[in-house]
Amino acid sequence: MAIIKIHDIGYVRFRAPDLDQMEAFLTDFGLVRAGRETDRLYMRGTGDSPYCHVTEPGAPAFLGIGLRAASERDVERLARAEHVEVAAQDGPGGGSCVRLTDPGGFTIEVFAGGRKSKPLPAKPAAIVNTAQDKPRSGRLTVTQGPAEVKRLGHCVIECKDFRESEAWYKERFGFLSSDEIYMDGVEGLIGAFMRVDRGRQPVDHHTLVLLQMGRPGFGHAAFEVTDVNAVMAGHDHMKKAGHRHSWGIGRHILGSQIFDYWRDPWGNQLEHWTDGDMLPADAPAGRHPVNKLIETQWGPHLDLQHN
Repeated sequence: MAIIKIHDIGYVRFRAPDLDQMEAFLTDFGLVRAGRETDRLYMRGTGDSPYCHVTEPGAPAFLGIGLRAASERDVERLARAEHVEVAAQDGPGGGSCVRLTDPGGFTIEVFAGGRKSKPLPAKPAAIVNTAQDKPRSGRLTVTQGPAEVKRLGHCVIECKDFRESEAWYKERFGFLSSDEIYMDGVEGLIGAFMRVDRGRQPVDHHTLVLLQMGRPGFGHAAFEVTDVNAVMAGHDHMKKAGHRHSWGIGRHILGSQIFDYWRDPWGNQLEHWTDGDMLPADAPAGRHPVNKLIETQWGPHLDLQHN
């Protein structure tokens, strides 16, 4: 039994030498400033989360993630089990949190309480005409400008030892495997796409992905946008702004998301995604060879040598 079952992912934390440069990139990416202090930049999406991306000044680095607990009681339960103190949550919204260190040395903040933010106005999803049904009549569906991120959907963390990290996250937070990745035979697991456990309620196919890479590191953080039009418009906007493209546009096999990947000014990889799979807690886990990580239903093949 896990100590608690976390509700969702909340934010990613980074360090960067220039907060102005980071804010300019993230604004083009589709985030909105939620707060700015001397030593913190908080950026949010259009949803009700107070922020989903945090940057502090310093040498470039990925610092960790924030996981939302179902209640402050769960935060207190985790604190007792881990023999740590409950601390005040920083940034907009407030609340309480517990700070832990995962096997790779990253800070994992589990938080609850505080205030939700008022959702921001956002462009509606496009009404789509298909061969079978044509509900849009007399209206153009034109979207331009940044992609308008709604929320953070998942984070990929690279591990020195996948099995050690998998056990650490599952024992504390109740993650469930949606798809497992193997190399050199089905028993040689090196990674997993993991989702939160909300019982019968369907949730994102993955909230956390762990991959064994021989050393701790950051893979990418993925932000949900409204629909495929937003992905395409965001791609065009980012390209015109001169940002570094990484991979896409395509549709993943595992999780089914339509994706587009970009690099921030320090090389951190951020993803726009939409239209992913949803699974309840009792959905069985799949098991796949490592090449499935980069296979797509459609879209460009990933060039590992240059990505």
